Amino acid sequence: MKCIVLFFLIVVAAISTEAVTFTKCQLVHELRNHGFPENKLRDWVCLIQNESGGTTSKVGKVNKNGSRDYGLFQINDKYWCSNTSTPGKDCNVTCAQVLTDDISKASACAKKIYKRHGFNAWYGWRNHCQGSLPDISSC
Repeated sequence: MKCIVLFFLIVVAAISTEAVTFTKCQLVHELRNHGFPENKLRDWVCLIQNESGGTTSKVGKVNKNGSRDYGLFQINDKYWCSNTSTPGKDCNVTCAQVLTDDISKASACAKKIYKRHGFNAWYGWRNHCQGSLPDISSC
């Protein structure tokens, strides 16, 4: 009986930690649901595609300054999310909270970053999206 319960707990843990990778149209739908402005959706989709590939659980490699980027929007732990179990930094979240499939906290943080710095805060947008945005008309 203990083996069955242990197996069940392992399966539940594996399912709940599985990452979501959004398609372009799924991203558009999620971003609309989280209140992103329609006139900037192409920019946000491009940013996400180039930062995380649309994967909610992506953790970037260590940056030159020793920081890391987390989640769908690749939110940096130097300024925006806390690497402890206590929410903190400018977005008042933990980095684990921006890695979940519920993108509410990651979205709120990304909007805060955008409000302060615009899309130039993200290298993925700077290097790949200026003047070349994805077509989302079918979404």
